[in-house]
Amino acid sequence: MVPTTKRLLALDYGTVRVGVAISDPLRILARGLETIERQGDDERVIARVQELIQTYDIGAIVLGLPLRTDDLPGEKETETRAFAEKLFAATGLEIIFQDERYTTVMAHELMSQAKIKVQDRKKIVDQIAAEIILQDYLNSL
Repeated sequence: MVPTTKRLLALDYGTVRVGVAISDPLRILARGLETIERQGDDERVIARVQELIQTYDIGAIVLGLPLRTDDLPGEKETETRAFAEKLFAATGLEIIFQDERYTTVMAHELMSQAKIKVQDRKKIVDQIAAEIILQDYLNSL
């Protein structure tokens, strides 16, 4: 019998959209799951995350942290940390920060290599970025 554990959920938290990815139960592979339209509302995002936690038996959340290249705290990092506090208060799950520098650039490069049409990229770029964030975290375990 193969041991299983609870899955990880990853979020690429953005101003307009939040990309979502999920791990397999063995925490080996990440896959993009969906993109949540923020519409300026963290509560809406948190409600959807809570639904995903129940549906997929999530054990922890990996949250992309937009660190600056000069290692000074920036506005986006501060906003993401504030979101993490709300997320923890609502879910009680461990929030694991993962450096997300360049993940959106990598996501665009992957979509370009896959010849995904430019007009279709906006729909999935955040989801792919979340997948990269999660896979980087899984690879570090």
